Amino acid sequence: NTLLASILNQNPDVCCTPNSITLEIMKDLFLLKSTDVFQNFPDEQSLNHVMDEVYNLYYKNWNYNYIIDRGPAGTISNLKLLKKHFKQEIKIIFLVRPILEVLASWISWMKKTPDSFIRRNSKNPTEACHMLMNTEGQIVKELLCMQNLLKPENKHMVHFVDYHELVGKPHQTIKGIYKFLGIPSFKHRFIDLDQVVVNGISYNDTILGEGVHTIKTKKLIKSKTDVSILPKEIIKQYGKIKFV
Repeated sequence: NTLLASILNQNPDVCCTPNSITLEIMKDLFLLKSTDVFQNFPDEQSLNHVMDEVYNLYYKNWNYNYIIDRGPAGTISNLKLLKKHFKQEIKIIFLVRPILEVLASWISWMKKTPDSFIRRNSKNPTEACHMLMNTEGQIVKELLCMQNLLKPENKHMVHFVDYHELVGKPHQTIKGIYKFLGIPSFKHRFIDLDQVVVNGISYNDTILGEGVHTIKTKKLIKSKTDVSILPKEIIKQYGKIKFV
C-alpha cells in the first residue's frame, strides 16, 4: 500500500492517502440513527445531508484533482453506505498478496522492531499471527472486501493489483490503474522513490512501531519474504486461503 502510494503520488494531480478515517466517520454518523436522541426526533434527511458531504468536507482543503481514499470500502456495510452517499462513480483499487507472505512480512518486521504494536499485544509468532487474523482486524476486513467485491453486482467497481506484478511489471501495472480510473496518464519513475508525505503530513510511526511505513527508495525490489519463518500450524491454518 505504501509503495503504491509513493509511486502514484509522484503525479501532482493525484493523491493516494494513507489509512483514512473517512469510512469511520461515515459509520459513526450512521450509528447515530440508533441513538435515543435521534430516534426521539428522527430527522433522517438532515443527517443524510451531512453523510452526503463527508468526503467533500474532509478533502475540502486538499489541492489535488484526484484523491484515492485508502480504506476497506468493499465490505458489505461500507459499500452500502458509499452507494447511497458517495455521489460519484465508485472505483476501488484492491491490492492483493498471498496471505502467508503478508503474515511473514509482519512477523519479520515484528522481530526487528522492539516497539511494534504486534510485540505489545502478543507473546510469540503464533499468537501474533492469530491476532493479525482477528475477525475485526485489517487483513480479515480486506478478505471480506474481496468476497463482496467479487459478487456479480460489484465486480465492475474493482481493479485488482497484484503485489508481484507491481514490483515486477510496474509500468504495465500503473498504466492499468490509470486506465481503470479513466484519468490522464503520467510518466512515473520507479527509482529514487519518496517516502509518503500527503498534504504536508507524514506517518507518525511511534503509534504502530518504527519503520512500518518506511519503503526502500533506491529502486523497486521484491521483498524476500520467507514464509518458512511462520509456525507450521499457521502455515497449515491460513495457507489454505486462496484468492479467486
